[in-house]
Parts: sequence; structure tokens; C-alpha cells
Amino acid sequence: MHKFTQEVEELAKEVLEYSLARLKDDPPLDGPRTAEDLFSEVGNTITKKGLGGHKALDVFTNVLAKACISTDHPRNLAFIPSAPTEYANLFDLVVGASALYGGSWQEGAGAVFAENQAIQWLIDLAGMPVTAGGVFVQGGTIGNLSALVVARAQARKSHPNPTRWVIACSQEAHSSIASAAQVMDVDVLKVEVDGDGKLSGAAIASAVDHLHSTTENRVFAVVATSGTTNLGIIDDLKGIAKAAHERDIWFHVDGAYGLAALCAPSVRAKFDGIEEADSFIVDPHKWLFAPYDACALVYRQPELAKQVHSQQASYLDTLKDGQWSPSDYAIHLTRRTRGLPFWFSLAAHGTDAYSEAMEKSIEVAQEAARLIEIHPNLNLLRQPDLSIVAFTRNGWNAIDYQKWSDQLLEDQIGFIPPSSHQGQPILRFAIVNPWTKISDIQMILDRL
Repeated sequence: MHKFTQEVEELAKEVLEYSLARLKDDPPLDGPRTAEDLFSEVGNTITKKGLGGHKALDVFTNVLAKACISTDHPRNLAFIPSAPTEYANLFDLVVGASALYGGSWQEGAGAVFAENQAIQWLIDLAGMPVTAGGVFVQGGTIGNLSALVVARAQARKSHPNPTRWVIACSQEAHSSIASAAQVMDVDVLKVEVDGDGKLSGAAIASAVDHLHSTTENRVFAVVATSGTTNLGIIDDLKGIAKAAHERDIWFHVDGAYGLAALCAPSVRAKFDGIEEADSFIVDPHKWLFAPYDACALVYRQPELAKQVHSQQASYLDTLKDGQWSPSDYAIHLTRRTRGLPFWFSLAAHGTDAYSEAMEKSIEVAQEAARLIEIHPNLNLLRQPDLSIVAFTRNGWNAIDYQKWSDQLLEDQIGFIPPSSHQGQPILRFAIVNPWTKISDIQMILDRL
């Protein structure tokens, strides 16, 4: 199975041709099919004798791949899509072909060195101290969970026996915070946001003080969101940092989507206060043009994370050499070098290109908001803080939104599933692809 035969060489060429063709051409939007429908066409692909590489690749490229929506299509504006650069995609092939292991410095020093330089760029953008450091993990859910586990370990040093541990966050916090709380068996204190949808330092201070004065429960982490998934709202980072630290509470920033815009000068001031965070995350696979899956998790004092996450076993003793091993800083051991495609693209293009691409997305979002404001059937929910544009359509209910969305995808125009805000259905554009043009937005608005 491991010999590089003539057949394998030919298959390698086919794989590369498919990859290059997809990068050169506009990506198809495509769409899902039922499992029954797919089975009727390809049958059981796992057989005793095997399909052979050429046949298996044919099944994937001509059937299975076409049943997946392309996240990098310029009119895929759903959830938070992805738009990796050509360099990042191509280097992902190199990572896979290089048999790299990214869990330890001993086994992957060169790769970890490169990943750390990419993380350092984020650290510098955030204005964190020279002590800061981090690691690339699978995604925002693992990043948030890993940081919160460290936060609780720190709180235990001062408050060893509360009735219940509590995470304080806004009502608009990402679902991964509730997921982390469930895994950790802790409670969540959801704090009301202001009229603009932002969590404020004053609200956190009041809610935490009330909890601490009326119960034996203890808040061990305050989580601010820097670019909410639904509306792109940035919480009051500076005020929340002050409120948390005055109460000796860990301050974590979930910036999975929005913190990418630290590199955009036009909105950098919106993130003031990030430099006070004890930890933060940002996902390069969302708005920093990297392929899935890569979340950068950063700690102000990474040695605290190492105390919590470093695994102990006799077969791991050889790795305890004082070097920077990524497995020490999050809930993982085995790890691919998921930050390398991001590093390669960043190193190849330069940071100025990233700033320019980020500004372009923000400009398209602002122009989209203007087009919505003048559209006779639409109502803009709020001016975009970053690159998410949310709006409603006059006279429509949830069924109307879903029918429109389904038809839009069926016609291969775009992928914009409905969301909701305050119990009411909405539509939203998540513009993270620098190839998304205002003409793409207009094409979609013309269907409304």
C-alpha cells in the first residue's frame, strides 16, 4: 500500500489536476443531496477488492464533491464561510504529503516554528505582551473550551470550594460557550446586552456582583465576543476587561470571526481592550483566508495553560525538554500542523495584502448595507460593525424566507439560509471572501 507505483504516480497527477482546475476556475456552488439519492448513484463505495484509486477519485469528483456546498464561492454568504487563498490551499497539499506531526517540538520543530510566527503576528496586532503565546487548534469550540479550562484552574487557586463554577457572557455569545460549560459541568450566567446588542462592562460588573452577593457560586471567566456570529457585534472589550480584572476574574475574548479584522486599520479601534485579555481565539479559516480547520488560541501567560494541559505519561517523558510543544497548550495530544497553510499564505503574500483584502470585505459590506437601505422591500437591521449585514424583507414570514433561500440555492445563485434575531426571521450576508463583489450582492438583492 505504500509503494509509489506507476498507478499511484498517475493518480497523483489526476489529484493535482483536479486541485489546480478547481483553483483556476470559479468554484461551483453545488448543493446537498439525500443519502438515498447518492447511494442510488454510487452504491457502496467500501468493498472487499476496492474501487481502485482512479475510480474512487472519479466517484468523489463527479458525484460526492458536487453534493457539497463550496464554502469559498463568492455568493456563499451563509454562517461564516471560508475563502482560502490559492497559496494556502496548495500548501495544504504539502502538509498532507509531508507526514508532519505537530504535537511536539521534538517531532515538528520547523513546522511549529512557522506556526508560532503566524501566531506572533496576531499577538502583535492585539498588542499583547511579549510573554504571550499560543497554539493552533481544530476550531473555535476547542479553542474556547481549552482557554476556559485554564481559567477555572486559575480560579481554583483563590476560590477552591464554590457551590458552582460559572461562566459569564452575553446572551449573544457563541453556542460553543454553552457547549464548553456542559463539558466542564459548570453554569452559564447570560448577561443582557444594551440596545445596540453589545455586552458592557457595567452590565458584567452588576451581574457578577449580584451573583456573588446572593449565592455561593463563583464566576471564574468572563467571555466577551469580538464579532458575534449572527450580527457581527463587538462587545465593550475595554469595559469588560476592567470589570473582570477588578474582580480577579479571567477575561477571555471569543474573536473566532471578528478578531481577524485587527489587521484592518479602518476598524482597529473597535477592538481596543483586546490587549487586556487573558486569552483569545481567532479562526484563520473564517476571515484570514486559510483552509479548514485552524483556530489560533492565544494566552497572555501560556505557562498557565501548560500547567493545565500538559499530559503526563512515561512514553511522553522524552518530550519534557523545555521546548515549545503545542500539545501542552490545549485539549489535544495528536495534532496535525493545521496552522501551516495560514503561515505559508501569510509569508508568501505579506501582511499588507491581508489588510487590503480585509478592508475590501468591509467596504463591500458597507455598500451592501447602503443597497439594502434603498431597496423598496428590505429593512437593514443595523449598520455593520464589520462584514456581516443583516436585514429583513417586508411581509415575509419564516416559511417565505426558507422558500426563497431554497430556490436561490437550487438556481445556483447563492447560499443564504435564513437566521433569526429576537425571535424574528432575518437574512444576513457574511462577507469574508475578497472575491465577493458588490455585483454579487446586487444579483441576490434583485431576487428580493
